[in-house]
Amino acid sequence: MTNLRKIVAGIGATAAAVGLVLAAGPTASADGKWCNNSVCIETYDSGTYLGRVEVSVINTNQPHRISARVWTTDGWSANTKVEDVDAFRTYRDQAYPQRHFPAGTRLCAEGFRGGDSVGLPCVTITD
Repeated sequence: MTNLRKIVAGIGATAAAVGLVLAAGPTASADGKWCNNSVCIETYDSGTYLGRVEVSVINTNQPHRISARVWTTDGWSANTKVEDVDAFRTYRDQAYPQRHFPAGTRLCAEGFRGGDSVGLPCVTITD
């Protein structure tokens, strides 16, 4: 479990065959927290089941409109609410996949602050 909590470091390769951008990152049994720049995703389930995914986006010292998108490489996706956030406040919202994913599925979340991408953490779900 100690390796599950490592911070995801940068963006990886482009999968040209399907047109997806994948980020290099750790594997997980659907339980943990992973961050990239100003965005974190956190899951609370075990195995390959994801019931709830929490996304947080850290705001800067100015008000911004913040949102996020959560998706998996097997086709599930959800947009979070759009919220106007005051200075120095962290935005949080949840997405609810409520299903099992095949081992090897990538879970990603991209956060947006004022329309600009501010982080893209990803993790590979394992058994």
